[in-house]
Amino acid sequence: MPKKRFDNLFEQIISEANVDDAYRKTQLGQMKYKRSAIWFSQDLTVNLAALREQVVSGAYRPSEQHSFWVYEPKERLISAPAFKDKIVQHMINNVLKDVYQPCFIYDTYACIEGKGTHACVERIGKFLRAAKRNYGSEACIVKADISKFFYSMDRKTLKRLLRQKIKCSQTLDLLDVTIDSFPGDVGLPPGSLSCQLCANIYLNELDQFCKRILGLKYYVRYTDDIVIIVENKEKARQVLKDIEWYIGEHLHLSLHPEKSKIFPLAQGVNSIGFKIHPTHKLLRNDCKKKIKRKIRKMPHLISEGHMTVEKANQMLRSWTGHAQHGCSRNFIQSLLDRYQYLSVDGKGLLTINTNELPGGDNAILQG
Repeated sequence: MPKKRFDNLFEQIISEANVDDAYRKTQLGQMKYKRSAIWFSQDLTVNLAALREQVVSGAYRPSEQHSFWVYEPKERLISAPAFKDKIVQHMINNVLKDVYQPCFIYDTYACIEGKGTHACVERIGKFLRAAKRNYGSEACIVKADISKFFYSMDRKTLKRLLRQKIKCSQTLDLLDVTIDSFPGDVGLPPGSLSCQLCANIYLNELDQFCKRILGLKYYVRYTDDIVIIVENKEKARQVLKDIEWYIGEHLHLSLHPEKSKIFPLAQGVNSIGFKIHPTHKLLRNDCKKKIKRKIRKMPHLISEGHMTVEKANQMLRSWTGHAQHGCSRNFIQSLLDRYQYLSVDGKGLLTINTNELPGGDNAILQG
């Protein structure tokens, strides 16, 4: 049976209701405080109408992206689109997510409504327990990581995949313009909504291969981070070999030689910020080191005016909320014991105790 292809998507993308909703979504984050966002909003009706007209007429061209390096959780080059381009990307995503998300397997968790990192961690834990019951002590974990995934995506392959599902020529033209606006000739550097959607569309091909052709029952993917549990080491080696062949032959990608490995089930697996075992989840050591480093710097940054107490509390609450999804009570208590200026609020989240906050140079900073 031929795959269903969608037409008349462009009318949905350029509808006034969709344009208004796309703008509203740009106002949910910190982007609304940027100079370009404030300028655009000063004459909102006129600017939105002009942007919509550019898209309708085919004259729309994305602005040059702002590229910068980030170093956590790992070193990556990020390409941030201009404010008006964020609106257009939301316009596209609002429509295409309803086209593609029903095609995705259940166990893909990145950048999908109702999913996310913690749901992914819970699912991996559930699969580890099920595999332990069904396969016993011989069960093995396959951890597959694609080498420089975002920067290696083949744009010709991506465009071919888009045309397998989308028939609307105006929508395809708009997608081509968006894809080709990224720096370089290969890859889509992370940092935009379009990149996230395209990544899921691209690797959905691998998901379908693993589920439908290889018949892998315990398979989970978060972006390019893949965890599979199989019966034994022999099956694990074959699965890793099959995945390496498929992504090389069909997606023009390669596995990371150091991060793609096989582990016994009892060893657990490092993934999505946790060391996941069948019975429990632990914070990864690098996660612990990073939060301790940040906490040590907070008094100095606050005293020098480089960080507000509110910003520090926001960071601490966010991290504690993440940590509480694992067995982190003892580690959090060790932070409270070591750093006098930390306390917990009524929800058990770390916060700054301003009464104990030291001055700019203090011995605590040497701890």
